[in-house]
Amino acid sequence: MFRTKVGMRAPLPAVTARFLHWMLPGCYRAVTIGSGVLLLAATAHAADFSGASAFKYTQAAVAFGPRPSGSAANRQLQTYIRSQLRMLKCEVTEDPFVAKTPKGDVPMTNIIAKFPGKSGHAIAVTGHFDTKLFPGRKFVGANDGGSSTGLLLELARDLSGTPRVDDVYVVFFDGEEAVGEWSETDSVYGSRHLAYKWKADGTLKRLKALINVDMIGDKSLGVLIEENSTVSLRKLVWNAASDLGYKAYFLDTGEKVDDDHMPFLKLGVPSLDLIDFDYDPWHKDSDTLDKLSPKSLDIVGTVVLESIHRLEHQ
Repeated sequence: MFRTKVGMRAPLPAVTARFLHWMLPGCYRAVTIGSGVLLLAATAHAADFSGASAFKYTQAAVAFGPRPSGSAANRQLQTYIRSQLRMLKCEVTEDPFVAKTPKGDVPMTNIIAKFPGKSGHAIAVTGHFDTKLFPGRKFVGANDGGSSTGLLLELARDLSGTPRVDDVYVVFFDGEEAVGEWSETDSVYGSRHLAYKWKADGTLKRLKALINVDMIGDKSLGVLIEENSTVSLRKLVWNAASDLGYKAYFLDTGEKVDDDHMPFLKLGVPSLDLIDFDYDPWHKDSDTLDKLSPKSLDIVGTVVLESIHRLEHQ
């Protein structure tokens, strides 16, 4: 991803509500604030997204080491992603292609899990699994590449076996990172390829929305307003976060970020990038697992699941 303007993070409140992710009888939810328990009329639906599970998937991805596109570690991670998805009730397909990069032709592969619905409409949740190429360094991209992989695998597990209104696509992009310096032609290879493929085969016109996740595992979570993104979709997701008690983690400040949502946005798909760019280890070898938190993954994953439900009922 590439930032075009710097935004400031709003301070988090000292006390935040802890929400139990299950619904009580009578459409109420339990909220624990300090030692007291309140019952609130439910405007959000239950989700059993597990941040702990998403973190374990992230650990598994990071264990392969640096994973730049075209590398052996990248291919090993692809095999792992496919093996996890094939244990679920979904249709797993691949989108292989050869990218023209400043360093020559590089084979890349997007991996797509489809959870079929009945409406004829579709929703996509996406993220990248590759890491930036830094020759001679050990950049494992725990947050930048790892957290999105872990969240998407856990999201797929949660969607598996659940009846859907719309088709839901969980998409793992290869080639988000620039091989050299970020530019329109050296970046987001996987999302650019799939956007035009889906335009050609008719999938694109069925998409209600695309939500991209990137760098969302930071212990100090603050998802910014990505200013290129579709305003109505951002409001839907921010409202879902607020209703779930996570308003403090979804900021009211932002900046423009070039990321995997942009090829779809440019082709007319309502698209949103969920990213925490206030992350000092970005593209540093210190982007390691100890900088991440299962709680952050839980917050973002739960909000994404709730947002899918709301989009399906629009």
